[in-house]
Amino acid sequence: MRKKQDNPLLTEVELEFMTVVWETGGGTVREILAELNKRQERAYTSVATVLKIMEQKGFLTSERADRSLVYRPAVPKADYQKTTLKNLSSKLFNGAPAALVARLVDDEDVTDEMLVEMRALLNERLGDDER
Repeated sequence: MRKKQDNPLLTEVELEFMTVVWETGGGTVREILAELNKRQERAYTSVATVLKIMEQKGFLTSERADRSLVYRPAVPKADYQKTTLKNLSSKLFNGAPAALVARLVDDEDVTDEMLVEMRALLNERLGDDER
């Protein structure tokens, strides 16, 4: 068995699998496969392999139930989001969260409603009730 890897980020495929595990709370390979197949057909053996790799990386835990392994998230979604944003901020924005936010705010796909929501979140964090 391989030892836990140091990469704190999931690949695109692993993130798709992890999203299903977070949404469902986990399950057997067959249960996770059924959820994944609602989006895109996958082979049982491929799903089993990816889940095992994710367990080895420390993103999942497993326990035997009858003749199946039941996979559960080892990393809460909020913790993974925080790690990913810190990594993104560090690599693309020189560790400056304000630059990340500035780029987000400048995005033409961000609606006025989204900006109002962001302002409300910032005001709440700053303890400022004026809106």
